[in-house]
Amino acid sequence: MTELNYETRLTDLNKMQTEDLDLLVIGGGITGAGIALDAQTRGLKTGLVEMRDFASGTSSRSTKLVHGGLRYLKQFAIHEVAEVGTERAIVYENAPHVTTPLKMMLPFYAGGTFGSFTTAIGLDVYDRLAHVRKSERKFMLNKEASLAREPYLKAAGLKGTGVYVEYRTDDARLVMETIKKGHEEGVYLANYVRVTGLTYDANGQVNGAEFVDQITGETGTIHAKRVINSAGPWVDEIRKMDGSDTGKHLHLTKGVHLVVDHDKFPVTNAVYFDTPFGDKRMMFVIPREGKTYFGTTDTTYEADPKEPNVTAEDVRYIVDAVNGMFDIDPLTPDDIESAWSGVRPLIQEEGKDPSEISRKDEIFHSDSGLYSIAGGKLTGYRKMAEKIVNRVLKDIVATYPGYTYTGTKTEHLPLSGGDPKGSDGFKVFIYGAVERGEAKGLSKAQAEKLVHRYGDNVDAVYRYLDKAQAAETDLAPVDYAQLHYGLDEELVMHPIDYLLRRSSQMLFDFQHMLAVKDAVVAEMARYFGWDEATKAKMAQEVDDQIAIRQQFKEKTTI
Repeated sequence: MTELNYETRLTDLNKMQTEDLDLLVIGGGITGAGIALDAQTRGLKTGLVEMRDFASGTSSRSTKLVHGGLRYLKQFAIHEVAEVGTERAIVYENAPHVTTPLKMMLPFYAGGTFGSFTTAIGLDVYDRLAHVRKSERKFMLNKEASLAREPYLKAAGLKGTGVYVEYRTDDARLVMETIKKGHEEGVYLANYVRVTGLTYDANGQVNGAEFVDQITGETGTIHAKRVINSAGPWVDEIRKMDGSDTGKHLHLTKGVHLVVDHDKFPVTNAVYFDTPFGDKRMMFVIPREGKTYFGTTDTTYEADPKEPNVTAEDVRYIVDAVNGMFDIDPLTPDDIESAWSGVRPLIQEEGKDPSEISRKDEIFHSDSGLYSIAGGKLTGYRKMAEKIVNRVLKDIVATYPGYTYTGTKTEHLPLSGGDPKGSDGFKVFIYGAVERGEAKGLSKAQAEKLVHRYGDNVDAVYRYLDKAQAAETDLAPVDYAQLHYGLDEELVMHPIDYLLRRSSQMLFDFQHMLAVKDAVVAEMARYFGWDEATKAKMAQEVDDQIAIRQQFKEKTTI
């Protein structure tokens, strides 16, 4: 493991400007992180810049599932089901600490989209296309057995359920573990670096990018043999810089998710259900860490993708769907503890509704040599990276003497925190790691949460527990340890990086986040030596993010 902090960030940014890079990747979401890792492990000297924090866009705002694309069957997208199903298993083996198998129930009701026969056939096809292991293949339950398994399903009209396996993930941490593995392999990395323009050689071919460091305010230029634009919702903005935003373009769709306390929505199973409105939308309900989260919407979005709004209409739609499908005390907006909204950068398909647009990825190669990639899903990030690096590496081999083509090396490459022996090895690792955490003074629940968050890096986190004892801080040892691990090893630059993306507290431990946020800002101010103005700015950024998750209770939009 290598350090990944403020000092390494400055060093890496300097190296990107002074060394001859083979590849510059623009965008630090899951696609860019995967591309950088794939390219570096194939021998390409690679740099990556992200204009905000890693995973701050679409990649931390998903349904937080590494899933096999069951919905693709409705579109007869057989190849996509097979590919993402295979990739799902690879992600699980390479990062088992942030990827957890869970049984998903698919209920079918009288008059609904699905029936017993179509559900059974669909799940059978899905299992085979996705290469689901025999022990995890679907099974069917009648009405009585379905209600015994999940008594909060609405009984009226229920015919039965199909039960199959999906994989819950922490999407932001999956990105972070990919970023960290890339850095271990030699990728140069810098977040909070915004590309302001592209550079060209004498033949008009893209050979780098100009940037501004949004931490220091300094500007600079990075040169590379090839540039890949993987900026997610901002892919077209980079294409505009290149003058190549012609033909196909992005169609952004918005997805909203809501979080309530598990006591308010006490399901014990994940459920994938057909909304009762007749609009053919599908929604997920997923229990996690004492909470239940659910969504999502799928509507065209044309405003600034940095912070897509959550409207009262969005909330009403999702809450009404849940109240119509589950036998619970009706949820209201006041029950919602947190929410998130993100945009999906899909490839425009004229005449299609947002939910019908293909999630397939697509590569664009401009006349000036700029490579861009858009579309796709979290689950398929590794395969997307392989495809575009294949093209770029063949291009470099054909242009520059001394380079040789090699295939991808990431299929069996554990990410940072992933056990070298995969999911079976991690299951063994958990026991000893939890015991070591308890010996450090953690409760069993705290230790288990840390082990699943950090994997086999958890012992590095534990070392900060000892440092917390002697530190002058208002943070409890478990909070101090995670924050300082993030500062030293995970390139936390702003308090929101830690509170929202590294620890997910702003989503799934909202009250604890409120209790520690001021102490986190104060601790980071000491760490970085911020002046009062910077400290106040960082505190305001946290408060703004809190408001984003709360204001819809009082106002029409956030």
